Amino acid sequence: MIDARILLLGGGNMGSALLGGWLEKGLSPASVTVVDPAVGPALQPLIDKGVGHRTAVPEGDFDIVVLAVKPQMMTAAVPPLKAAMRPETLVVSIAAGTTVAAIEDLLGPHPVVRAMPNTPALIGRGITGAYGNERTGEKDRDAAGQLLEASGPVEWVGEEALIDAVTAVSGSGPAYVFHLAECMAKAGEALGLPADLAMRLARHTVAGAGELMIRSDDAPSQLRKNVTSPNGTTQAALDVLMGEDRLALLMEEAMRAARDRAEELAKG
Repeated sequence: MIDARILLLGGGNMGSALLGGWLEKGLSPASVTVVDPAVGPALQPLIDKGVGHRTAVPEGDFDIVVLAVKPQMMTAAVPPLKAAMRPETLVVSIAAGTTVAAIEDLLGPHPVVRAMPNTPALIGRGITGAYGNERTGEKDRDAAGQLLEASGPVEWVGEEALIDAVTAVSGSGPAYVFHLAECMAKAGEALGLPADLAMRLARHTVAGAGELMIRSDDAPSQLRKNVTSPNGTTQAALDVLMGEDRLALLMEEAMRAARDRAEELAKG
């Protein structure tokens, strides 16, 4: 893990998930200071391990500042960070819908990495899309990558606008999968299964299929074919889902809506 002084602004669920991953990867607790007005249940065990905690931004000389507060809190919470930064201090932001330009307006010119993790980061199984501004050099990207990879793989994009597409696919994506499980369970109930059994079947099927995709070298399309016997039960269901590209078109429409909303939020 990198050797750097890190200030983490925000010790909520996502900030604490990142911090927990850093410690598991070998980062010294003494090298991190968390700024949060309150200590919640996710943060307290990390403080107990030796992570520093402040209710306000301390003066200092931090190498990396990580912004893990809600977007609506940025205007008030971020400017005090100037007292703890140098011009070369790297800024890593996981605040949804907050552009690099907005961060620079609040902090001045810095190397800035804008990142979009997703909620499976809470269990170390997330994936993050990331973009670095023109001041972000190779050393900065490596440092940001090490921090973000503590909760799962990192995929870099060459244009900031693509972060909104990442948001639509993986940032919001867990909610689509959870809703799929809901729909599968409800359909199981309609077929006569007890509600609790239908939900267990749906949850484990979705989770198991996801793990199989990660572990397999086959593309999802091939894994689908592996399950599908000609004229069998799975084929009958897929004829409904895939007929006239029904599900594919619906997912594209849904993700366009998510991408467009992300763009709206970024514009304020």
